[in-house]
Amino acid sequence: MSSGSKGLGKVEVRLKWDPSPLGQPPHHLDIIAATYSAEAPCGRPVYIVHYDSRSPDGTINMSRHSQTGQGFGYVEAMTLELDRLAPSFARVVVGVAIHQSSGPKTFGDLSNAGVLVVEGYTDLLKDDFAQIAGSTAGTVVEFTRDGSGVWEFHEMVRGFDSDPVAFSVEMGSTPSL
Repeated sequence: MSSGSKGLGKVEVRLKWDPSPLGQPPHHLDIIAATYSAEAPCGRPVYIVHYDSRSPDGTINMSRHSQTGQGFGYVEAMTLELDRLAPSFARVVVGVAIHQSSGPKTFGDLSNAGVLVVEGYTDLLKDDFAQIAGSTAGTVVEFTRDGSGVWEFHEMVRGFDSDPVAFSVEMGSTPSL
């Protein structure tokens, strides 16, 4: 799926979840993006962007971050300027991981969790993680660059059972190329 003949430009991935019940450790989720080179679109990521980092060229960064889910609506957001990514990149995979520091938590343990992927005013994906309720992490979307340099969107909701560090390496393992 593509947003038009010119392809995708600036995309935002937004994340929401309700805070944990009073007296319980906070639920902490993170959006993670992994970039892959044209030479190895299924290999190891060239770099990974998460709450504590940004891409070296500034094309992928966190514009909002939450460690608790407190706030209204989508409380965490990552911006991806695909149209500014160097031609050496052919694939970007974006996922969400739940921190496991206070014991095992899956998407099914969270209330009102969801992800929204938008380009401008166009919703590309809206998901509530129900299909991966038993997982601790999951990919949500894959962006690929075709032979003419146009970026395309592919829904890729897949569950993983790993912590954020392991997930960041595994998340691009099965592409839709």
